[in-house]
Amino acid sequence: MKLNNLLVAALAACSVSGAFAGEVEVLHYWTSGGEAKSVAELKKIMQAKGHVWKDFAVAGGGGDNAATVLKSRVVSGNPPAAAQIKGPAIQEWANEGVLANLDATAKAEKWDSLLPKVVADVMKYKGNYVAAPVNVHRVNWMWANSAVLKKAGVTATPKTWDEFFAAAEKVKAAGLIPVAHGGQNWQDFTTFEDVVLGVGGAQFYQDALVKLDQKALTSPTMTKSLETFRKIKSYTDPAAPGRDWNLATAMVINEKAAFQFMGDWAKGEFTAAGKVPGKDYVCAATPGTANAYTFNVDSFAMFKLKDAGAQKAQGDLAAAIMGTEFQEVFNLNKGSIPVRLNMDMAKFDDCAKQSSKDFVATSKAGGLVPSVAHGMAIAPAAEGAIKDAVSQFWNDDKISVADGVKSIAKAAMTK
Repeated sequence: MKLNNLLVAALAACSVSGAFAGEVEVLHYWTSGGEAKSVAELKKIMQAKGHVWKDFAVAGGGGDNAATVLKSRVVSGNPPAAAQIKGPAIQEWANEGVLANLDATAKAEKWDSLLPKVVADVMKYKGNYVAAPVNVHRVNWMWANSAVLKKAGVTATPKTWDEFFAAAEKVKAAGLIPVAHGGQNWQDFTTFEDVVLGVGGAQFYQDALVKLDQKALTSPTMTKSLETFRKIKSYTDPAAPGRDWNLATAMVINEKAAFQFMGDWAKGEFTAAGKVPGKDYVCAATPGTANAYTFNVDSFAMFKLKDAGAQKAQGDLAAAIMGTEFQEVFNLNKGSIPVRLNMDMAKFDDCAKQSSKDFVATSKAGGLVPSVAHGMAIAPAAEGAIKDAVSQFWNDDKISVADGVKSIAKAAMTK
């Protein structure tokens, strides 16, 4: 409440005196090491343009806390200039009539020719740009500590779930934790969608998790997916519930655990810790998903502002987000790849180069699918219900696989 009062006072001062005309307030949930470093770069770029950056960071990797704060701010008539929103949620906000039209900036910066159509469409509402994309994350990554694998006698990166479980047994026998996991529903679902993609393939993933087809959701393939998912749970440690994703990543970095299933933002943590891909750690597609790619595009939706100076700063922010300087620096820090087409990847590591190559290949071959876990595929209500059903199954071993299948299928009908 105190923070909101300060913000209201600052905006009031702005409208009276124009003293904060170039202020841009940005609500985001990038608070971990690699993420915070990336935000600092955007702040630098905006300050170089003469604007005042107002950071409004809300902790919680999945963004649920930030979404709650944002709703209260918009309802009270005090929206930030920009907020980290993505996927179908952008359309929901635009439908409320609160988002700004970014077409002038997009046209001047030639966004239509710089973005893949599938990404551009997500950033638009009724044909008009209302959000600026920051990056492309690959979600179906498996991270592994090279020293732990060596100690456990695992000589090759698992490419199938059978190979993975054989490796997990060796790690367990060596007295280490096979799978580093955190206890939040989006983390549970990140692993779950990896399993569904690996067990059923891209078309099954589309049918079950994007189209929410009941036949697919209740099929033998979904049963097998849940059986595999439960088996993974048996290789996590008892302290997993409630753990943040970056603390799970730290377990792999610090040789406490062998594997983690997490999007490529995890690489930012390895980079911040001075670790080198191919030497200290392995990045590979999750078992069974080498020819598929679950994508997560971070973006900032821009809210309607009355002050002309703030609107100018907002336009500059949108242009800066899509600019080559920020796209390169941000993605080098964050572990993702640039969303702009034809970006020079020379400075990027092998994981990013592989990600970029696979992104292009899967988009042509039909293996490019949106991540449900990260808000890219379905309406928030259905997404929330399915996530809850999956987490209930993950956390309660007494729920049978058959009942888990029924529960997820029922949750998919949430409107």
